Amino acid sequence: MSNRINTLNIEHDSAVAQWSWRGLMAIAAIVLLALYSSVFDSYEIAIVIFTAVSLALLGQNWSGFRRHLIAVVLLSFLAIWRYGHDLALGETDFFLSYILASQSSFMWMSALFVMATVAYFAGLFMRSSFIEKVASVLTWSATTMGMVGLMVRWRESYLISPDVGHIPVSNLYEVFILFAVITALLYLFYERRYQTRSLGGFVLLIISAAVAFQLWYTFGKGAHEIQPLVPALQSYWMKIHVPANFVGYGAFAMAAMIGVAYLLKSWRETTKPQGLLATALPDLSMMDDLMYKSIALGFAFFTVATILGALWAAEAWGGYWSWDPKETWALIVWLNYAAWLHMRMTKGWHGKPMAWWAVIGLFVTLFAFLGVNMFLSGLHSYGTL
Repeated sequence: MSNRINTLNIEHDSAVAQWSWRGLMAIAAIVLLALYSSVFDSYEIAIVIFTAVSLALLGQNWSGFRRHLIAVVLLSFLAIWRYGHDLALGETDFFLSYILASQSSFMWMSALFVMATVAYFAGLFMRSSFIEKVASVLTWSATTMGMVGLMVRWRESYLISPDVGHIPVSNLYEVFILFAVITALLYLFYERRYQTRSLGGFVLLIISAAVAFQLWYTFGKGAHEIQPLVPALQSYWMKIHVPANFVGYGAFAMAAMIGVAYLLKSWRETTKPQGLLATALPDLSMMDDLMYKSIALGFAFFTVATILGALWAAEAWGGYWSWDPKETWALIVWLNYAAWLHMRMTKGWHGKPMAWWAVIGLFVTLFAFLGVNMFLSGLHSYGTL
């Protein structure tokens, strides 16, 4: 009887938390629209409403995300409050200079992601659930600091000048941070869904690689400096096209790293079936399913992003498609994963061939994301190194 009462209490608490979260998102959207309706156009109003609905749905059954978003909001507002209207305080205020200014937040994010990567692998090799839990906490902390940094950087750009102000997804420096945050959130979602942390080290490896590039780009190229937007990027399309794109990139990257884990486990099961990798990693069927779901999610968002990009191109350049190198390679990425999903769903392909395909797909995606900017030129040349 007492167990039944406890179960009912848990379900009641969960329902209360869900409705409270939905109400909080609704209130946040109403407040934003009330405060800024005079400067929002119809597209920005639609973005606010869509974002509120999306966050309400995402957080209603995911307590970790609710805590993460609340922490991001509180820390971001604290930083904005401490800045006031003086950007120079970022150099003299202790909390801004060492914790909450965008560059400080990104440094914390970088260190925490690397620490999380090490902790996940330590937990895997030592078979320690406690260390793996610590790794999850570090990943959540890194993701929170990365998102806080992006929010504060957004405000910093307006403190420089209203004409300079823009959402921080406009160059390689900013989108590498966005990639790290989105990929980590995707992993944490599936970590909770599948109740396993043994894949964390593999997924965090690609995030740590992004962090390493971002640090090189910061100290080697001075890319952290906020610059005015080029004319082609001065559009509301950027606010939805770029984030949608990077949900796709993050999901594809995660699928590739799970593919690496799949191939390692498959190899060790044939060479040393009682070895660490063969026994500590999840079942092959589970990793195969997770690869499929990651690619399906990424493909959906990448398709939406490609359509939005075509609409943006029509507005900026007068045509939906111009066979610019970036557009051409985006199409190659889309066709690659469309073929992957087609072979999976219609031909029943699975296992090692699909894992290898997912890994190779990462290199195709990486060239579309970074290689085009480095080696090719075209209408998207504003993203070069």
